[in-house]
Amino acid sequence: MSGPVLVTGAAGRIGTALRGGLPERGWAVRCLDVVPIVDTRPGEEQVVADATDLAAMEDAVAGASAVVHLAGISGESTWPAISHANIEGTYCALEAARRAGVSRVVLASSNHATGYTPRPDGGLLREVDAPPRPDTYYGVAKVAMEALGSLYVDRYGLDVVCLRIGSAFPEPTTVRQLSTWLSPRDQVALVDAALRAPAPGFAVVWGVSANTRNWWDLTAARALGYEPSDDAEVFASALVEVHGEPDLTDPVHARVGGEYTTAEFDAERFEPPLPRGDIAPGSGADR
Repeated sequence: MSGPVLVTGAAGRIGTALRGGLPERGWAVRCLDVVPIVDTRPGEEQVVADATDLAAMEDAVAGASAVVHLAGISGESTWPAISHANIEGTYCALEAARRAGVSRVVLASSNHATGYTPRPDGGLLREVDAPPRPDTYYGVAKVAMEALGSLYVDRYGLDVVCLRIGSAFPEPTTVRQLSTWLSPRDQVALVDAALRAPAPGFAVVWGVSANTRNWWDLTAARALGYEPSDDAEVFASALVEVHGEPDLTDPVHARVGGEYTTAEFDAERFEPPLPRGDIAPGSGADR
C-alpha cells in the first residue's frame, strides 16, 4: 500500500506501541490525537485533532493507505461521554475513510462487546460463540463499532477488521490477565496482520497473545496472518503467589468481561467527565 497508516488515539498505550512497531514492519505512520505527541519519531506525521470531528478526520485521512482507529474513552464512563467519543468517533473514522477512498480500516473493538458471555467449561471460545452481549456502556459502544464496520463493508465495500482486544498492557497485572493479555509486541503483530490480510471483508477476531491459559480461539486471527509471540504464563508464578489461583466461579473469571460485569461497573457510579473541548487520548486498551 502507498501512503501512511493513520493511527487515531496515537498517544495512548496501544498507539504508542504501534508508533514504535509498525515502521519496523514497513509502514509509515500518521498519528492523530487530541494532544501533541512529544516523543516524535523520524518520519512520523503528526495531526492534533478530535476524532469525532468529521471534517478534521477527512483532512487527516487524505492520502492515507489505511486507518487504525483506537481513539476514544478506554473504559466505562457516562452514556453522553461514551456515545460521543466512542460511537460518533467510529462513525467519523469509517465515513472519512469512505469519502477519501481508503478501503482498509482496523477498529479496536473489545472483549467487553460480549462481556456477559460465560467462559466455556472446556475448549476455546470462538467469535461465533460470543455474539454481542455487552457488559457496560463501553461494551455497547464496541458492539456499535462492530455493527458500523459491518455496514461499511456491505454497503460501501470497505475491508474492516475488528479486533476484540483483551488486556493490552506491558505485562499482566492480575491472574485474569494470564488468560486475556495482549503484549505490546503482539499488538503490533495483530494490527500488521489486519492491515496486510488480502480482502478480509468484514472480520471480527480475538486480540490476545498465545497465552497458555487462553480461553479464546485464535483460529480466525491466525487466518489473517497473525502469529503471536508472547505467553503470559511467564508471569504466572509471581501473580499466583500474590493473588492465588483464580476461582473460576467468581464472575471476574467466569465471564468474558471479567470485572466489567460486576456491580462496581454500573454506570451510575461514574461521574460525568470534567468539561473540556475534546475526548481523552485513546489507548484502545481494556482490562
